[in-house]
Amino acid sequence: MGDLITLRVLNLSHNGLQGHIPPSFGNLSLVESLDLSFYHLSGEIPKQIASLTTLEFFNLFHNNLEGCIPRGPQFSTFENNSYKDNDGLRGFPLSKGCGNDTVSKTNYTTSVLNNQESNSEFLNDFWKGALMGYGTGLCIGLSIIYILISTGNMKWLERIVEELGHTIMMARRKKQRRQRNYRRRNNRF
Repeated sequence: MGDLITLRVLNLSHNGLQGHIPPSFGNLSLVESLDLSFYHLSGEIPKQIASLTTLEFFNLFHNNLEGCIPRGPQFSTFENNSYKDNDGLRGFPLSKGCGNDTVSKTNYTTSVLNNQESNSEFLNDFWKGALMGYGTGLCIGLSIIYILISTGNMKWLERIVEELGHTIMMARRKKQRRQRNYRRRNNRF
């Protein structure tokens, strides 16, 4: 079975076969789905399977497996349901510890909580900084406008308003010209 290295999906569930999981399943380097549920498997999960990096779905429930669940990049993503009804299995994500697994599960939960707290703290600080910058800019801008208005130096403002009015007027004329040309073209035919 381990010679089928290009195999992507392997579903052997609901068979009457018995025995151990072959370590050669670790050679299925491209397998994405491995379903060995309702099988009559016994023994341990081979450590070679933990090296499968493309494995997205892994189902071993309702077997007679025992021992520690091997650690691997994908094995930490599978939930309890993958190992259901295997009373002899231990290790993460199951509640039965396998050596230091209960401690690492606690550490994992603690690190997730700390990460969430640091993200919310970052957002709080970000918004505080953004509001302080906005408030400061608004105060300085209003002060400059007040000084310019009170001194009577408004030529720059008049020039900006005139340029803006000219730009708006030219855009409006251009749009009217396009519409007039479009109507002329469509009325000829």
